[in-house]
Amino acid sequence: MFSHVFVGVRDFERALAFYTPLMALLGNAPRFCDRARPWAGWQSEPGPRPLFLIGAPHDGADHAPGNGQMTAFLAASHAQVDEAYRLALAHGGSPEGMPGLRPEYHADYYGAYFRDPEGNKLCVVCHAPKG
Repeated sequence: MFSHVFVGVRDFERALAFYTPLMALLGNAPRFCDRARPWAGWQSEPGPRPLFLIGAPHDGADHAPGNGQMTAFLAASHAQVDEAYRLALAHGGSPEGMPGLRPEYHADYYGAYFRDPEGNKLCVVCHAPKG
């Protein structure tokens, strides 16, 4: 369904330090990093798309996180959701909802919510039963 998702950032180096370990944990390989532009991207397996990208807004204006916008990453297990949440907070993220079941979405929805250091809202979710 998606070609790519682009999330704007003000402080590229801080954002890169946040997203690099998170993407590694989730199994998304680095595709490129161009500090001169600045922007970076990771691809899902088996690739080459969809891509997840971070960078300065194309129009040169300052980035501002949107209200009601969120990017959700798929996790392979409940443990991976837990680890992603821990990792995000350890790298400058802020909590928006601890890991846990959210049966109001569906019986096996296990997710965690947080914001990156730029204020962008993110989710990591596993849709499989705990096993």
